[in-house]
Amino acid sequence: MKKILVASSALVAVAFAGQASASEPIKLSVGGYMEQWAGFSDEDTTASGGRKNAFQSDTEVHFKGSTTLDNGIEIGAVIELEGETSTDQIDEQYLYINGGFGQFKLGKDDSAADDMGITAPAVGPVGVNDGDMDQWSNVYLIDTVRSSGDQNRATYYTPVFGGFRAGVSFADDSGKNGTANVSTTAGSQSILSSDTSGNGDNIVSAGLEFNREFGGVSLGLSAVGENQGEGSWYGFGTNVGFGNFTVGGSYGHTEDDYGLSSRDTAGQDLDAFDIGVSYAMDAAAVSLTYGYEDFGSGDVSAVDLGLRYALGAGVSWRSSVFWFDQDTDAGASRSDNDGYGVVTGLRLDF
Repeated sequence: MKKILVASSALVAVAFAGQASASEPIKLSVGGYMEQWAGFSDEDTTASGGRKNAFQSDTEVHFKGSTTLDNGIEIGAVIELEGETSTDQIDEQYLYINGGFGQFKLGKDDSAADDMGITAPAVGPVGVNDGDMDQWSNVYLIDTVRSSGDQNRATYYTPVFGGFRAGVSFADDSGKNGTANVSTTAGSQSILSSDTSGNGDNIVSAGLEFNREFGGVSLGLSAVGENQGEGSWYGFGTNVGFGNFTVGGSYGHTEDDYGLSSRDTAGQDLDAFDIGVSYAMDAAAVSLTYGYEDFGSGDVSAVDLGLRYALGAGVSWRSSVFWFDQDTDAGASRSDNDGYGVVTGLRLDF
């Protein structure tokens, strides 16, 4: 009997080995993007008394690959490397599993809420909602999808049912990502913090989206949110496309204790929204977007006129003209400020 069991186990092992070897090994392909921008801004106040920046750049190199097992399940890997020296040199790295059950992702990645949130359409390099406006001017950054960013987390997305898809993410700590800590001791070097040096706060994110075509009209809806520490944020968004036009907007609310522990001093409630329209024709697209946020000690509004033109495969010229007006309540540290800026440049996708 024992010999029969051993022989049966050997046959099962051989069978599984044969199945495993039938799938193709994972081979990584190289992709990514490069953005190079030039611009200027004029504002009432600046931190240094002059222009904040004249040039900005953002480059990432992406390595991606997958294999399909004999049972039809796809398993893949994604690694995104920053193209410049950074305290967060590996931007994202995770594996994913796709099947009829949906998708699982495990690794350092955006949350389901961040991934599924819909905002107003914008085609320029400087958007009013979680864009790069604060890189060109001293202005509060409007944000309706205030996610925790890239974290070591587990995420699950359901299959699409009638246009609906849901997602949920869990991260065990916002501090376990190996960020660089600069020592204050003269002559010493920066060190990489331990991946176990967090405070243990759970981060739970969730999202629900709906995407469907109705006789030439496309409709996108999203409801997303995240709980971290003692508080949460949540938001809603929609985009409607018809002909060459897309119109949409979003709203987000952040509680004053989001991301804070019970021992921390409460922050400020945040309310933000954006609304915009874009028009695309052949290789060109233009958008006009307005954003507003009440950040407790003041408020800010901004407008962005964006342009995108495809020069060729993977090459686009993009420009933005933006305006902003920020008012701060009396006694707050941030001063009132308003201004405008112009940014132009190229994006290469490879």
